[in-house]
This record gives sequence, structure tokens and C-alpha cells, in this order.
Amino acid sequence: MKRAWKWFARHLLDFSIGILALLAGIAAAELLAVVLGAQSPFLNVGSAVIDATPTPLKEYAVREFGTADKPILLAVIGAALVLFAAVCGLLASLRVWLGAAGFGLFGLVGAVIAALRPTATALDALPPLLGALTGAAALVVLSRRRALAGPGGAPARRRLLLTGAAVLAASALGYAGTRLLASAGAVGEQSRAGVRLPAPASPAPPAVADGSFYTPNRDFYRVDTALSVPQIDADRWRLRVHGRVANEREYSFADLLARPLVERDVTLVCVSNEVGGPYLGTARWLGVPLAELLAEAGVDTDADQVVSRSVDGMTIGTPTRVVTDGRDAMLAVGMNGEPLPLAHGFPVRMLVPGLYGYVSACKWITEMELSRFADFDPYWVRRDWAAEAPVKTSSRIDTPRALSTVAAGPVRIAGVAWAPHRGIRAVEVRIDGGPWVPATPADVSSADTWRRWFYDWEAVPGRHDLSVRATDGGGDVQVEERVTPFPDGATGWHSIAVRVG
Repeated sequence: MKRAWKWFARHLLDFSIGILALLAGIAAAELLAVVLGAQSPFLNVGSAVIDATPTPLKEYAVREFGTADKPILLAVIGAALVLFAAVCGLLASLRVWLGAAGFGLFGLVGAVIAALRPTATALDALPPLLGALTGAAALVVLSRRRALAGPGGAPARRRLLLTGAAVLAASALGYAGTRLLASAGAVGEQSRAGVRLPAPASPAPPAVADGSFYTPNRDFYRVDTALSVPQIDADRWRLRVHGRVANEREYSFADLLARPLVERDVTLVCVSNEVGGPYLGTARWLGVPLAELLAEAGVDTDADQVVSRSVDGMTIGTPTRVVTDGRDAMLAVGMNGEPLPLAHGFPVRMLVPGLYGYVSACKWITEMELSRFADFDPYWVRRDWAAEAPVKTSSRIDTPRALSTVAAGPVRIAGVAWAPHRGIRAVEVRIDGGPWVPATPADVSSADTWRRWFYDWEAVPGRHDLSVRATDGGGDVQVEERVTPFPDGATGWHSIAVRVG
């Protein structure tokens, strides 16, 4: 251990030189990406890692880290790059060209990854190449200063220190310039601020009096593969409807707002939601009925799949029949009385009540292609998720909290149950494995939303197990068997343990 530490200390300066060169390269690459309007090389690598990650590992990340999965991924990639740069610095201490070649390989891999992204342009390959060239140049200069620092005495060491400080300062300035230009170019935020939504031609019933029925936009769950939220100018946004249709159509954002809009309360659910999990939310959505747009295009009779594409290249496949069966499938432009938040699809997203989001809720949508399931597998289906995925009947206990301690006497057990588009007919609660007893479900105006429920329990001291199950509008009871979300949604009764003091 002592020898290893001495070796590390002896080469600490070499490692530092490699890391300084990395910072210079990343700063140059990210700055050029912003100037050119290209994709961030760093985020391109992150997106490629996400695409290559096996489904079980993706599920583990979502389950264990929740919405922090993306920052953790970026931190791991950053740590890997630092390690790579340190090795390049060590190689440069032996032969300068070896370290420079390492940075060249780094740039080549980044350029290939950028070129293979679904929305890539020729410009996307330039930033990683410039970053590699900048990093290699910094490495060569610093390594040569390092070689002279020993025999050259204090003046040479001073030059090395000043050169390193200059590289660090230039990297910091490059990063600051990147953030400044990115902030100035945040067209999505500027565009959203100027949107004024019209009143719906078909308003939803009066909003539920208890505000907790709706999930605030800031708290609405977000599960997607986008490492950065797309910045889209609503004035330049276009939606193309094509494929197996009689008439290809194109719509602008203004075209959609000029149409009669509908307003509906809909609960969205992510297929990654575990039993009792948090990945669902209810909002009041404003949008254009999707069936009307498909009717205008004239869908071929054999087109059984609507393939929606996002601005970031995501593809989502939705059965054509559920878009046109009378349910309130829409292209949403508003959420809880305001334009869609950027993180939830501004300016336009798709949603279809009753289906998990990965087969129905394309955010930042720019394209709808009428296709067939036999002809095209969307993003998640290529990763072995089910092609069709209706939301399974589920329920959850929200209060009391699991493992909490409550006072003896009257205790209200409460939560939500959901089976979007089928609705919830009944909810039952069980205490300590005893008989199922009916809970009281709250009134709802739509079968497309969750249904709150409660049960007043006379609690006695001790440890107790509480369980809940729901029955949907078709009379089907929630499945007891506990299965994981993959490949088409979790099942199982939600149970918690509490202690009564």
C-alpha cells in the first residue's frame, strides 16, 4: 500500500496535466456546440450510454435512484473521463505522442457517437473533434513544460505553473461562455413565456374542489431518456402527419391553437412504476383531439400503429384503434391552466388515456407516422418491452406512511386507485390479513383519472399490516401476484406496516 501511494504521489503532476487538458478539451467542445447549435458532446455520450444500457439495469436505476438517475449517470461518465485523462497524462510522461493519441481516440469516439444519434447533423461531429484537438494541444504544451521543470529549476517550474493556470483559466472562461450563450439561446423558455392559451371549446367539468386531486406541474413525475430538456420555439414548431395516409398533413402551433380545443382531466402512469410507486400524476390537460387530425389525414385501414417521434429522436408506438375509439386522446398544449412546462413536452405532447406513457405520451412531438406493428418497432419495443400496454388496475396507500407510528383510536387510511379509461368501481382495505372491507371512494367526473379513497380504522396498539386492492369499472379485481414492471407494468397489492402507540 505504501509503495502504491508513493507511485501515485510521484505521478500526481502527470495525472493533473491530463485532467487539465481534459477540461480544456471539454470547454472548447461544449462552446463550439452552443455556437453551432449542435448537440452537447458530453450529453451525446450520456445518451449513447442510456441507449446501450440493458433493460434490467435501466429498471434498477429508475427503481433505486428515481429522478436522480440522470445526474448520477452524468457523474459516472464524468468520473470515467477524468480517469481516462489521468491515464493520458501518465502516458504523455513516457511519450508525449501516446497521451495525444489518447485524446485523438477520445475525439474520434465522440464524433462517431454524435454522428449516430437519431437527430444528428454534419455539424454534430465537429465539437468533439475540436475538443480532442484542444485537449491534445494542451497536453503536449503542459507535458513539455513538465519535462523541462526538473532540469530547468525554479524558472521552468514557474512557467509550468503559469501555463497550467492559463489552461485552467481558459477552460473556466470557455465554460462561462457556454453557459452564457446557452442561457441567451433558451428559446423554449422565451417562447413559452409568450404563449397565451385560448379557452377550450369543450371544457372539462368543474375542477375538483380539493386541490390535492391535481398534481402540481412542478411535482409531476418525469421519466424519459432526455439528458437535457429540448428548447423549442413554438413559432417554428411543426407537426408532420404522414405514412399510411391518404393526405400528408403539416400543422403549426398556431394551427392547433386556432382549432376547437378540449379540456380533460387525465391521469398519466409510467410503466416503471413499482407497486405503491410515485410515477403517476393527474392534471387538467388542454389540447386538440387526436382522432380529428387522423381523420383529416385519412388513415389506411391496415395502419394499426401510430409512430410518434420526438425532437430528440425518441419513437413511441400507439395502437391506432385506441386513438380513434372515442377516448380523449389528444395533442396537449396546456397543463393545469398554463402552457406545457418545458420538461413535460412544450410546445406539444401526445397523451392517450389508459395506456402507459412509453406507448402513448410522446413529449416534444414533431411527427406522427401511420405504420404497422409488423413494420416498425419503436424505441422501447426494441428493448423488449411490450408493444401494447394498457395501464393495469392498481391502488396505493398514501396515509399513514409505511413504518410510521400513529396514535391508538380513529385513524384514517387513505390513498388513490387508478385504472385510466376503465375507471375504479370499488376499493377495499384489509387489516392484518383479515377480511376485505369496503373503503369509501371519492366522486370523480371521469374514468380517465385516479380515484381517491379512505377508510376509517379504529386502531389498537401494536404492529399492523395494511393492504389495499381495487376493482375497475369492468369488474376486474386488481391482480394479487407481485411482478416487476418489465415488460408491461407491475402488479400486486400494496401493503404497508405501521405501529400503533
